[in-house]
Amino acid sequence: MEATAQEVDAAVRAAHAARGALADRTVRAAFLRTAADQLQAAKDQLVEAADAETALGPVRLTGELARTCFQLRAFADIVDEGAFLDVVINHPDDTATPPIPDLRRYKVPLGVVAVYSASNFPFAFSVPGGDTASALAAGCPVVVKAHPDHPALSELVAVVLRRAAAEHGIPEGVLGLVHGFEAGVELVKHPLVTAAGFTGSVRGGRALFDAAAARPVPIPFHGELGSLNPVLITEAAAAERPEAIGTGLAGSMTLGVGQFCVKPGLVLAPSGAAGDQLLKSLTDAVSAVDAGVLLDHRMRDNFLAGVAERAELPDVDSPVTAGAGGEHTVSPGFLTVPAAKLATEGEHDLLLEECFGPITVVARYDDEDEAKSVLSRLPGNLTATVHLSGEEAAGEGRGPEILAELTPLAGRVLVNGWPTGVAVAAAQHHGGPYPATTSTSTSVGGTAIERWLRPVAYQGAPEALLPPELRDDNPLGLPRRFNGNLER
Repeated sequence: MEATAQEVDAAVRAAHAARGALADRTVRAAFLRTAADQLQAAKDQLVEAADAETALGPVRLTGELARTCFQLRAFADIVDEGAFLDVVINHPDDTATPPIPDLRRYKVPLGVVAVYSASNFPFAFSVPGGDTASALAAGCPVVVKAHPDHPALSELVAVVLRRAAAEHGIPEGVLGLVHGFEAGVELVKHPLVTAAGFTGSVRGGRALFDAAAARPVPIPFHGELGSLNPVLITEAAAAERPEAIGTGLAGSMTLGVGQFCVKPGLVLAPSGAAGDQLLKSLTDAVSAVDAGVLLDHRMRDNFLAGVAERAELPDVDSPVTAGAGGEHTVSPGFLTVPAAKLATEGEHDLLLEECFGPITVVARYDDEDEAKSVLSRLPGNLTATVHLSGEEAAGEGRGPEILAELTPLAGRVLVNGWPTGVAVAAAQHHGGPYPATTSTSTSVGGTAIERWLRPVAYQGAPEALLPPELRDDNPLGLPRRFNGNLER
């Protein structure tokens, strides 16, 4: 199924030719809703195909498909509303210094978008996922590089999306699909590709990011590469509710066999009696979790090797040993280490790198300064979490200071919760400082559409030449800023 360079070229050119069919926002919104309806109608076939290739289970996959359909409909609503166009109109003002000419600004689609599917979410971050949905909503055709862990599902979903497009007079080429490593490289280099979205490993994402920047005409590359998702548990929180925190951590780190991009991979827990009680709860909860199947044997091999390498480091203990649960499965576990070993550069730095699978590292700190030293060494993350006591959450003690310390580390900061679970909501931000992502944008939530748009301003253009979005009478009824006033 490996696509040749000629097949990649044909897919990109077909997508490029379909741009005009997405120009009408009404048609775009209707297409997105039809796509959601038809995906839902094909649920049984799609979930069965997804489970056969990923072993994620019908319950998890049915929920993920529902989330994906919700996301498509949410973007349809955004397209209908039109606020994402950011329309701004300034009439001439000769009294200003310097004088202001007639200026009208809005956003236009970039063009063909390359989307690189993820392995761990065969619906939500794959062919019909957030990158595709937001790009189509922006008016950009898409060519998807299918993930090798679910190629058959990718083909089935592509057929559904193309059928939905055809119902609205949109050419099927609006959604291209290619397979193979080399095809992915060819795709990001193609001169008609104007932007790319990626979810995957640091190594693979960085290679594509560099290729996108090295093109004769560089393009935006919105990559999600990897995240440790640190958790800080204050001593007061550990003393107040050790069982609840330990049980919650176990559930979060083992959810989906630890294959979520926001799995908590490093936990700062206090030394002493409160921390000991928390670890007892964590031990009991993790020990009760059954072995599970990872997405493929390459990931399983990497997980086993990664756990073994970390467990062999000096002063690292394994209260619950993660490892092979069977021929195809892995069992969850966690490691502990004195936080002092991570506070400065050294051989324990491996513990500050993501290990994909059901494992986390608990670093025991003796005081606040030691915890701050570890946090100061962390790279960018998708999430950062703090567990506070009731008094601390009410603003007493170091609560506000801790939030200020965590904010530079991540795109989403959680208080007394767990990072697994990324709601599709207008205020969501799924991104973070490098290497969590290669840009400041989000791949989940309404503002994900902004990645595939660019602003353009018209100066002195006669009304008859302007696109309808920028005319004074606002024939499309768009939200806009008109001569400094926000209109809705």
